Amino acid sequence: MPPPNDLGFIRYEGSFYSVITDAINDLIANGFDSFDRVEAWVSRIRAAAIRNMVPEATLQRHLNETMRSIYRAKVERGGMLKFHPGVSRFTLDRVRPALRSELDRRIMASAQLIKLNRSKAIEETLQRFSGWATSIPAGGSDAVDRSETKTEMRKALASLPYRERLVATDQGHKFVANLNNILATDAGALAAKWHSHAGEAGYDARKSHAERAGKVYLIRGCWAQERGFVKPGDAGYYDDVTAVGEEVNCRCWATYIYALRRLPADMLTVRGAEELERVKVAA
Repeated sequence: MPPPNDLGFIRYEGSFYSVITDAINDLIANGFDSFDRVEAWVSRIRAAAIRNMVPEATLQRHLNETMRSIYRAKVERGGMLKFHPGVSRFTLDRVRPALRSELDRRIMASAQLIKLNRSKAIEETLQRFSGWATSIPAGGSDAVDRSETKTEMRKALASLPYRERLVATDQGHKFVANLNNILATDAGALAAKWHSHAGEAGYDARKSHAERAGKVYLIRGCWAQERGFVKPGDAGYYDDVTAVGEEVNCRCWATYIYALRRLPADMLTVRGAEELERVKVAA
């Protein structure tokens, strides 16, 4: 055991869990007899938490590789074209600068979210400890359940690795959704058809998202609407609902429609139906 400092606290450089254990034991033995005691442990707990986390640089490298891997699969190898029937590789390549900008933006957003989650987890841990420590009477207490208290103090940081993986996964889904949206906008998509993973084992789909499966949403202001060829169907406009991937952990996806003939009949105006017929005759 390291020697005590001038305040009687151990100079501990061990793991976060060891520091928490020693802090709880010290407060149980001595109680809240001074702010210096609590503040000294708060400082140690903060340092131990930071010391025992995966280095930010390591996480950043993992994030970069995850997002770049998605970019290579969807953009460089053209994987996203399956969501855009009729769109050529030439069009995808033309939009690549905007897609690359989205890659850089998503990497930065993901890193910032993980950094904020880390800060929040540390502050939540320190707040819990301070609140508990200042409730112990001077002189200590024999009524504290050590195991339960340690479990409570560890909650925020114990769940952090899971939350960091969740952020990376969720940001990956958002990245793919935004890449598709950029291409759809540039290529002149008329509508988006919603797809859901509802019913798949292990996937807890939102009820509202499951109900959207198979619905076709008109993209407001598309060229066909400007020419009076289309109108919203029963599903309405795409921007009237949250987009695929927008909500946390949403894994839904959309396929985009570019031709009048692929739209549901109720989305064509009289003028649109006439235009479709004219094109058929001309062909």
